[in-house]
Amino acid sequence: MRATPTTDPEQACPIAPVVDLVFSRWTTPILWALHTFGRQRFTELAGRLTTITPKVLTQRLRQLERDGLVTRTYHPEVPPRVEYEITPLGQSLAPLFAALADWSAEHLGEVDRARAAFDAQR
Repeated sequence: MRATPTTDPEQACPIAPVVDLVFSRWTTPILWALHTFGRQRFTELAGRLTTITPKVLTQRLRQLERDGLVTRTYHPEVPPRVEYEITPLGQSLAPLFAALADWSAEHLGEVDRARAAFDAQR
């Protein structure tokens, strides 16, 4: 499908909403951790993602729950326990992440060389 000259490119790109949803800051590492390590408590996730602040982790988890990619389970114990888990909808992103991991392994060296060549010209 080709965009007409009057079409807004952001609206015409069919993957833009997915990119906004999945590749916003911290979303991918959170989903990757939940996919790789399974159900986790907040402190476990925070321990795996050491450079994210607790406030931002909370915000991202709430957004992922709202988007249907993560579930939050509250266990009314003393002390209370909360666990996060990737949903089947979130799991459906696994092939996308696998393809990106393959692309990364195959091409990031080329990107690094291109950057170094570009920077050397400046």
